[in-house]
Amino acid sequence: MPKLRGTMRTVVMTGATSGLGAVAARYISQTPDTRLIVGSRGKRVDDAETESLDLSRLASTRAFAQRVCQLLGDTPIDVLVLNAGLGVTGDSLATEDGYETVFATNHLAHYLLLRLFVPHLSPTATVVVTTSDTHDPKINKLAPPRHAYADALALPEAGKGSLGILDSFRAYSSSKLCNLLTARGLAQYGAERGSSVTVVAYNPGFTPGTGLNRSANRTVRTVMSAVVPVARRFLHINTVVEAGRVLADLALGEVRPPDGRIYASLVRGELTWPDPAPLARSDSAMDSLWRDSAALVGLEPNP
Repeated sequence: MPKLRGTMRTVVMTGATSGLGAVAARYISQTPDTRLIVGSRGKRVDDAETESLDLSRLASTRAFAQRVCQLLGDTPIDVLVLNAGLGVTGDSLATEDGYETVFATNHLAHYLLLRLFVPHLSPTATVVVTTSDTHDPKINKLAPPRHAYADALALPEAGKGSLGILDSFRAYSSSKLCNLLTARGLAQYGAERGSSVTVVAYNPGFTPGTGLNRSANRTVRTVMSAVVPVARRFLHINTVVEAGRVLADLALGEVRPPDGRIYASLVRGELTWPDPAPLARSDSAMDSLWRDSAALVGLEPNP
């Protein structure tokens, strides 16, 4: 439910320093009676409390969660926004934990944060996880995800040094499938326990200018620089401001999911609540991803 007038709302957010996340953070921080805490690798966010966070390192992710919980004490988290992401890189360097970088950053770190913050959510909290319509083979015909097996995604190319362009795109789309399945898992497991937490998996659509591919190699940057101008001629491409404002509205409860819906998709400037791809609706894929991700980050499988 929306925040009651006169009460302080606590928002914890990743991915608040650039792109649509920076837009959303600005709207959130300017909302009266709202406290915004963000995780960042160094850049600060105006009107927000900034804590150090490197999502490519599980130790940093755990330390961020611990600091936030110590900072809040008995104050619950009313809104959790897991928005940060690493785009197509073209590289497959392993993280210090030994996992493929895009999968580790986009999925594993956010899965770990979610698990660590769940006990600290308010009974009517809202959780928004940023995903992508690239998870859907009907939309992403170039390099859709083949599966959501955590072990295979965490390790396959780690240390190889370089990925082909299609494999690089597939690493990203697979991580976004995992984000969606994680959101579904939280919603389903919460419902089984009578939780009133609202969960949204948000697809901001094709939105250039987000900084998502900031770590891409030269080949990927060249391809993207060629694709965007062509796409602008034929498609309504979401602006960063449009996508960021919708993210803020979802986080603050200005826009609520219809009953039975979790996947919010912003396409051509319109927010709809479609069915995600069949693999994203698979309960067996969801259960195995949740269980195997827990093992990879050293947690018990139960949420």
